[in-house]
Amino acid sequence: MQPYKPILKPFSRTLRSNLTDAEQRLWSKLRREQILGVQFYRQKPLANYIVDFYCAAANLVIELDGSQHFEPDHQASDAERDRALESLGLLVLRFDNRQVMQELDAVMRVIFEAVEKRIPLEIPPSPPFSKGGGV
Repeated sequence: MQPYKPILKPFSRTLRSNLTDAEQRLWSKLRREQILGVQFYRQKPLANYIVDFYCAAANLVIELDGSQHFEPDHQASDAERDRALESLGLLVLRFDNRQVMQELDAVMRVIFEAVEKRIPLEIPPSPPFSKGGGV
């Protein structure tokens, strides 16, 4: 379980009830374990931040950026945030809202590939031993 500041929990609950259009659209594709059977959370407190989407099984964070994130101040704080999350062993994927609204299939392909690379591979059980059958 990743650490977080408990004071962020009420804020994350508020954010969950006020998703942007892009967040709602992406959430419809992430919820209910639609990608390789892994669970995603939305507006999840992690460390000192609330991330848009989080998959614990893949140690993956997905951030959706509105137009304000293209301003230099936001870019600097986003880079600092990404470094802090990456120091916890998390992969941070960033998409802008336009990408989600207009190129959802491409966004989903990137997310699927990231999850596929990062989830532990299931090792199939060995076949049971059988008696006899010798030559």
